[in-house]
Amino acid sequence: MKKNVLMIYFACLLATQTIAQRTPSLSPGATVIQTIGITDFKIVYSRPSIKGRKIFSDSSALAPYNQLWRTGANSPTTLEASTEFMFGDRKVPAGKYALLSIPSGAAWTVILNKKFEQGTDGYNEADNAATLKVTPTSNKYNEAFKIEIDPVTDSTGYLNLSWSSVNVPIPLSVHTESLTMNALNKAIAEKPEDVATLESGAGYLLSKGKDLPVALSMADKAIGLKEGYYNLWLKASILAKLGKYNEALPAAQKALTLGTPSDQAFTSFFKGQIEKTIAEVQPKIKPKAAVTPVSAGKKKKK
Repeated sequence: MKKNVLMIYFACLLATQTIAQRTPSLSPGATVIQTIGITDFKIVYSRPSIKGRKIFSDSSALAPYNQLWRTGANSPTTLEASTEFMFGDRKVPAGKYALLSIPSGAAWTVILNKKFEQGTDGYNEADNAATLKVTPTSNKYNEAFKIEIDPVTDSTGYLNLSWSSVNVPIPLSVHTESLTMNALNKAIAEKPEDVATLESGAGYLLSKGKDLPVALSMADKAIGLKEGYYNLWLKASILAKLGKYNEALPAAQKALTLGTPSDQAFTSFFKGQIEKTIAEVQPKIKPKAAVTPVSAGKKKKK
């Protein structure tokens, strides 16, 4: 009986210690994950709150002017990117970095440092991957420090550092087009007979309106390997972009016949797109010129 009581006591003690290991943080952690094009950005930081204190001034206790700041609280703030990117006008290799800053009224200094685990401790300027001057702007009031990437396009974004009524917008950009084409070319070289990869390459070039003859050859190869409504529709769309409407129409019409009612992707999306392509192409079809045969016995007038 005594043994059972001791076991219950130790179990309760262990449970109490486990619960006590985690309590609400004064500066809770946050993670920002944002994709720009095919590049994944991840920012991990902590969010201090003002709580009536002074920030961003010569005498402030929090983030004083002209002093290195970890750009958050607790652990070092980190930024990680899956590909090479532009931090303002500075090219930065893919990797993980400490995101540091030096607040100022006129222009902040924003820093990416290779020693991401150190933050401000042991900071060495020689380890900087990029240093950028950014003019702060006014913003809606934020009690807690906030980092976000917004707005975003397929190749650009703004990394915003926002606290109080101050926002520091840091331009980010990636060479999405070249990264995408390099990845597609590599995939096609590794799997030259893969229909989905060929379709992806053709579809991407079509969406950009670039290298359309190359896109057409990819679509034709995919059709030769496994004909389907999708690659036929791609071919029809590429031909239409090239102004070859007489060739585009039969390809689109055939694509429409290959879809089945049981194919949800076809019925819910592609059928309408193929019909739209047909409707756009049909008015642009040029009738073939009639050829009048010349009678062999008829002589030309002199």
